[in-house]
Amino acid sequence: MSAEPQRWVIVARILRPRGNKGEVAAELLTDFPERLTRLTEVFLGASGGGAAEPRLTALKSCWLSQNHKGQAVFHFAGCQSISEAEKFRGLEVLLPIEQRATLAAGQYFVDDLVGCLVFENFAEHAGVSCSPCSLATAPALLGVVKDVQFTGEGVSGTPLLVVDTSAGELLVPLAEDICLHVNTRERRVDVVLPEGLRDLNP
Repeated sequence: MSAEPQRWVIVARILRPRGNKGEVAAELLTDFPERLTRLTEVFLGASGGGAAEPRLTALKSCWLSQNHKGQAVFHFAGCQSISEAEKFRGLEVLLPIEQRATLAAGQYFVDDLVGCLVFENFAEHAGVSCSPCSLATAPALLGVVKDVQFTGEGVSGTPLLVVDTSAGELLVPLAEDICLHVNTRERRVDVVLPEGLRDLNP
């Protein structure tokens, strides 16, 4: 029996050399950039994956850019010139999924939500019933989560699950009173849709 392949989390993508000391500028792809400044090693891999396994690379230093929001500067051990830094262009900075940040209750990673099956419950029968007469109101498969939409930067708002249904795309707010149960391990989300929600979707 073969071992399960290692899963990775992409935390940054290297853009270009920065300065003349071997540093590189990278686009941040994580909601927890501060933790990158405390790492001593990361994995580097080619964009889009491929046959080559990500390679472990020692990290001399990392800091968040003050001049370019959403970017960080990495200085990898042994990289001391612009030409050496150029070899890192386009690579992704990865961490094993086991090292992914721990979220507070009620928060989820987008990767864990995408692909989840969404089941519609009916408000008056949202609880579990053991009666055989309740089959008509059992949760019905609504669709599958294909993306998560967020409000703009600096704008508060509830994220929206983009659910691919047989009737087209449906946007469902990721709110506690709508998404009653979210179980990413079982790849399932149970929802109760407020009256009129479907009418708000094109």
